Amino acid sequence: MQAAYEVACNLRPDDYREVVEGHGHDPKLTLPIGAKQTDSVYFTVPSGVIAGAAGVGNNGEIWMLCTPAISKFPITFAREAKRYIESRPEELLWNIADKRNTTHLKLLKFLGFKFLRELTHGPNNLTFIEFCRVRTR
Repeated sequence: MQAAYEVACNLRPDDYREVVEGHGHDPKLTLPIGAKQTDSVYFTVPSGVIAGAAGVGNNGEIWMLCTPAISKFPITFAREAKRYIESRPEELLWNIADKRNTTHLKLLKFLGFKFLRELTHGPNNLTFIEFCRVRTR
C-alpha cells in the first residue's frame, strides 16, 4: 500500500494524464485501492527508488503505472517488467492504454502484448488502445 501511494504521488506525466484525464480517477485514491484489490507488485531501480507498481485482477486485467525513475534505468525496468509478465500464470492478460502514453505502448510491445483495436474511453472520450497477451503452451 505504501509503495502504491508513493507511485501515485510521483507518477510520470503521461501516466498521470492517463489516470486523471483518461479514466477520471484520482491516482492517490485509486492506485492504493487497485494495489489492494489485485495481485500487485512494485518495482525499484538499482538506487532503491520505486519505479512503478503493477497488478493483475481476477479476470487477467493487468495494469501498471510508473514514476520518472524508469527513464534513468529503462533496460533494468523493462527486464523486471518482462520477468513479472513471464511469471504470471494467467492464460490471458489484457487491458486498455491511453494512446498518448507512447512509453507504455512501447513497453507493452516489448512485453509481447498485441494491440487489438482503438476505442473511445473515459470522461473525456479519449482514444485508448485495447491490448492482450495470450500465453501459449
